[in-house]
Amino acid sequence: MDNFITGDRRNLEELETKSGFSFVHHDVTQFISFPGKLDGIFHFASPASPIDYLEIPIQTMKVGALGTHNCLGLALSKGAKFILASTSECYGDPLVHPQPESYFGNVNPVGPRGCYDEAKRFAEALTMAYYRHHGLSTRIVRIFNTYGPRMRLDDGRVLPAFISQALRGQPLSVFGEGTQTRSFCYVDDLIEGIYRLFQSEEIEPTNIGNPREMTILEFAQHVQDAVGSAVPIEHHPLPTDDPKVRQPDITKAKGLLDWEPKVSLEAGIQKCLDYFRSRVAEENA
Repeated sequence: MDNFITGDRRNLEELETKSGFSFVHHDVTQFISFPGKLDGIFHFASPASPIDYLEIPIQTMKVGALGTHNCLGLALSKGAKFILASTSECYGDPLVHPQPESYFGNVNPVGPRGCYDEAKRFAEALTMAYYRHHGLSTRIVRIFNTYGPRMRLDDGRVLPAFISQALRGQPLSVFGEGTQTRSFCYVDDLIEGIYRLFQSEEIEPTNIGNPREMTILEFAQHVQDAVGSAVPIEHHPLPTDDPKVRQPDITKAKGLLDWEPKVSLEAGIQKCLDYFRSRVAEENA
């Protein structure tokens, strides 16, 4: 069986099931060695929730910088294929909508979110440098808002926040007026897109996400309907540099990978509910 290293423990089961590969987790900010043949590196390591990367900004930048450098160096020494999990945050608070891969973004490098945004942008630049200078076989996936079971209740991202609050009978925390938009992709669709990109020959960044766009208030209504709880909305101040819109242009993924998401938001939320109900029940046990 082929051997791969990944920098993120989450969703390893989905990757192994989908690909048939064997994955090993490693702390990518430390020097990495691997005995024997290595076929690929999935560099998915990084805090991705604002709650996390705002709390550990330096560690977040170390993963994007040192971690990417270590993983690329190992891939080069082993002749292994490398794929970087990048992010829609590379587009920042976009002035182009929807966001195609050709858009360079509108990012505040010195704002509180800059630690994550710029870490990923640096990681992309370093990946392309290894491709151009060393001829390393690299891939870059720009992941848009993704959700699924096994997210933490206190993850800070909107789906686990809304579902856990609704299940507890608490108000749904909406930042700002709730008119900002997001596009939510179910994790199974994401893994399929990443796998197809890894198997392709595409070098430039590729968006993987669900182009179905909605406001946060509309999303709150979907969660209320799914949970069957008419909890109220509670508004909070909008965080600094919070993107006003977010929608992937997946024209490239459709044409190059014959990929587009299959799981509707309504079906995806239902797939998550049993897990979140069990986690909330554990809190009350």
